Amino acid sequence: MTQPPSSRLGAENVTVGYDKRVISRELSVDIPDGSFTVIVGPNACGKSTLLRTLSRLITPTAGQVVLDGRAMATYRAKEVARTLGLLPQTALAPDGITVADLVARGRHPHQSFVRQWSVADERAVRDAMAATGVEELSGRLVDELSGGQRQRVWVAMVLAQQTPLLLLDEPTTFLDIAHQIELMELFTDLNEAGSTLVAVLHDLNQAARYGTHIIAMKDGAIVAQGAPADIVTAELVEDVFGLPCIVVPDPVTGTPSVVPIGRQRARRP
Repeated sequence: MTQPPSSRLGAENVTVGYDKRVISRELSVDIPDGSFTVIVGPNACGKSTLLRTLSRLITPTAGQVVLDGRAMATYRAKEVARTLGLLPQTALAPDGITVADLVARGRHPHQSFVRQWSVADERAVRDAMAATGVEELSGRLVDELSGGQRQRVWVAMVLAQQTPLLLLDEPTTFLDIAHQIELMELFTDLNEAGSTLVAVLHDLNQAARYGTHIIAMKDGAIVAQGAPADIVTAELVEDVFGLPCIVVPDPVTGTPSVVPIGRQRARRP
């Protein structure tokens, strides 16, 4: 009897890059099912490249990405889109499109000649807009919005897609701290409801607080992965980021919290 795959999404010995520049060579990773996996590392270490490879935006020159036990390259685009949703790092909306129409595009993978727009589609769009707090923007043009508003609209579009796998490339970009936390809490709710999430984050403390599985990258390679309590140590932070620090328990959650040492400055009386 065929054994089920150990994880729904993973990469096997992939070599990826841009033009002739290799970013990662013979990289393998499995995304734990039901996890909120966060990829961390310094700038230009290959975090977004790995995410784009897992989403099929980048085709590896060697190796393969595997989805549900099959090479992702063998799937049709709509098949992938019904299983895997992607929030890219930079996204461009068509000129003159409204918020409601853009979010509705998340339902495109579920449409066909025999299945047109339905009540379920309408509900998915409405729920996604409510979850991201953009209902009041529904009639506005996307290109009139602030950066933070646009980011929440793009998240709403991905949520409307209603896929069991969500890939998020720097999802908190442009958001103020309150909206960052709201969004991270929303992702945690989705994860607890059964979705598998993979996100690239720059904020290591948010990664440790909200992630259930962390992948730390440096120079195109995975240097450590596992639970935040096992991965986020002062030694790893200094090795990966070159940042001397101490790691203390978060006073609210008990998860690891990174406190940079920096230069010691005398306190004014």
